[in-house]
Amino acid sequence: MQLSETAEIFTDWMPNMVANLVFLTRGDEVLLIHKKTGLGKGKINGPGGKLEPGETALESAVREVKEELLLTVGELEEMGHLHFDFVDGLKLHCTVFHGTEFSGIPTETREAKPEWFRFDEVPYDRMWADDRHWLPQMLEGRKFDAWFRFDGEEMLSREVRFLD
Repeated sequence: MQLSETAEIFTDWMPNMVANLVFLTRGDEVLLIHKKTGLGKGKINGPGGKLEPGETALESAVREVKEELLLTVGELEEMGHLHFDFVDGLKLHCTVFHGTEFSGIPTETREAKPEWFRFDEVPYDRMWADDRHWLPQMLEGRKFDAWFRFDGEEMLSREVRFLD
């Protein structure tokens, strides 16, 4: 298989930041956050964040949801991998999880303000530009691998491969 121009950028690519995102759903709604701190501040996204030393992506995902929304999550399913190459040198690998089991009430913290959105009303115009290329399919249960090149908030190139 021939690599696309986007995939070629990632041939010898190594991340210098590793993180996760978690998308909790109930019926046809997804729990998103208004991000108040860090990378993507001011955007809407799923809860998540950077791995701490010694953590797996799953352990970090559970911890981040607890810290950001005061929720305890049940089983999470690994749905995909996002690879971001930023012109400024950031190389971010992000594992994406989906879950339907949690306890507690989504609660605003200093990091995040939670809000439920119907799948057909997800505010993609207030999210990172890549989200519209994989999130709708992930919410339908499709697993994926994706590669994106960004200059600041501007997406320069993309490649998304669905695995089913």
